[in-house]
Amino acid sequence: MKIIDTHIHLWDLEKNHYPWLVEPITHFAGDFSSLAKSYLIGDLHSDASDVDLHKCVHIQAEFDHDQDPVIETTWLQSVADNPTSRGMPHGIVAYADLAAPDVENTLARHVEHSNMRGIRQMLNYEEDPALRFTDHDHLMNDSDWQRGFRLLGKYNLSFDLQIWPWQLEEAAQLAKKIPDVPIVLNHTGMPKDLDLSRMDQWKSGLQSLAEAPQVTVKISALPMMDKDWTVEKIKPFVLGTIEIMGVDRCMFASNFPVDKIMTSYSRLWDAYDEIVKDLSEEERASLFWKNAEHYYRI
Repeated sequence: MKIIDTHIHLWDLEKNHYPWLVEPITHFAGDFSSLAKSYLIGDLHSDASDVDLHKCVHIQAEFDHDQDPVIETTWLQSVADNPTSRGMPHGIVAYADLAAPDVENTLARHVEHSNMRGIRQMLNYEEDPALRFTDHDHLMNDSDWQRGFRLLGKYNLSFDLQIWPWQLEEAAQLAKKIPDVPIVLNHTGMPKDLDLSRMDQWKSGLQSLAEAPQVTVKISALPMMDKDWTVEKIKPFVLGTIEIMGVDRCMFASNFPVDKIMTSYSRLWDAYDEIVKDLSEEERASLFWKNAEHYYRI
């Protein structure tokens, strides 16, 4: 099966600074110390050697927020422009603080790079610091942040939305209030621990978000939600997402190399293949590559 991977990360620790990789952090997924080394495009090619990977989309990798985020985009564009990369990453989703007063300047400089497609600012919030990726609760309701969010439409950029299931209803309100910015929900809505007893909260929030037609979902990072994952464990969330959103609004992704801690690249894509084996070839093509090509314009 032809594949477009809509969620990968690269980092060169000799050139760029990623605090979370070089300084100890507490993370719900466990020990990230094995990731504290450069992961370059050649490493992705090697991990993906057993699958038919055609294209990929790079999602901002928490490059040092104290530095200009365009530095990461410039580096990624240079990677894509190198013939040895096979054009990867074909799409770049960069970082910007949408609440910053000078955010428009940042966006304008990001889009000078030909592979630039969107912005991700992680919005996961919980009282437990291990589950918190921002210090600002309800940032999606903040007027300054919404001003920056609206600017994405001006620059023809989408927004990669990373939140917990208990934030999905709030995200649905944002999507309905500002409908001209395409939203790509990251990591299947992050159903932590793949706990079926809490599936109702995840499902109802996803249903609310699905009412906004500009929203799509990346089915990804399910192994990160439960390091002891199996095909049977992730199947309800894969098929549940497809049922709620529809085949034409879902995309598969790997979250590599983060999910490399829990799985091999081929095992993950084989799991997706097994779970949707009963769908038509056209539906499968939509999930594995056609939707990615359309929504990320690659």
